[in-house]
Amino acid sequence: MINELEQVKATALQKIKTADSTEALEQIRVEFLGKKGKITEVLKQLGSIPPEERPKIGSVANEVKKILTEAIENQHNVLLEKELQRKIEQEQIDITLPGRTIGRGHMHVINQVMNEIVGIFVQMGFQVASGPEVETEYYNFESLNTPEDHPARDVHDTFYVKKGVVLRTHTSPVQMRVMEKTKPPVAVVVPGRVYRVDNDASHSPMFNQMEGLLVDEDITFADLKGSLMYFVRKFFGEDTAVRFRPHYFPFTEPSAEMDISCTVCKGKGCRVCKNSGWLEILGCGMVHPKVFEYAGYDNEKYQGYAFGFGIDRMAMLKYAIPSINLLFDNNLKVLEQF
Repeated sequence: MINELEQVKATALQKIKTADSTEALEQIRVEFLGKKGKITEVLKQLGSIPPEERPKIGSVANEVKKILTEAIENQHNVLLEKELQRKIEQEQIDITLPGRTIGRGHMHVINQVMNEIVGIFVQMGFQVASGPEVETEYYNFESLNTPEDHPARDVHDTFYVKKGVVLRTHTSPVQMRVMEKTKPPVAVVVPGRVYRVDNDASHSPMFNQMEGLLVDEDITFADLKGSLMYFVRKFFGEDTAVRFRPHYFPFTEPSAEMDISCTVCKGKGCRVCKNSGWLEILGCGMVHPKVFEYAGYDNEKYQGYAFGFGIDRMAMLKYAIPSINLLFDNNLKVLEQF
């Protein structure tokens, strides 16, 4: 049995020496030192030898186990070092390669258009004003000469927060707030979010609007036309044709709507302009005397004009965006074009 143990030791040491991975080494350990290993198989023969020889054989078996265990541990450390080095070589980072760039965001197309429009009016001498989006009926309707029976005050058109309080339907209330605190001359534009009960391809329950107001002595409709024509040609291009059509608004008199030549077909007629060659872009007019009464202005001494338009619509017309929903869907394929 001692010879068998020595032979097992020699075979095991040779296999341990030539093992090329920690997995192969583990298999060798199980093969020789496991519960069903070769050393265990040899020791099963102890029952067939004289009792006085058993201690010596047991001592030799323990010595063989010790030698093999140490050999396996040493070889395991060697293999671990080799595997670690191999892993380092395979997974090393080439610092000479260019890094991955992080995509940068940009300003939303509505904000781009809003800033461009505000910039044009600031160049003309207007200041920028702002006010609350949750507004009282007084500022949103009454002070702007909109009577209680006007259709715009119906729940089908206006979001009511509670009795007497609404989500503003336009930014015109800010004009009244400015006039209450400022003596003429006054020249302000008011960009901001507004809310109306409306939702289709060209309307949204929430959208962005720009109101403008200018009050001073000797202001005429010609001043209004000149200011708006200057703005349109700066924004849409010098070759943009313009026309004014009579209209009605409670807070201006006389009132008009302003059309421009179609930005798609240049006035020739297409689906966008319904083959008319014209696109309506804003409402305007001379400030109604009753509005001046609410503001405390002398309507015999001062005159003024006001106008208002949708910033979202301006963006749609300038960039031929077919649906207002595309401005709010956060679809990057759309937004990245601007």
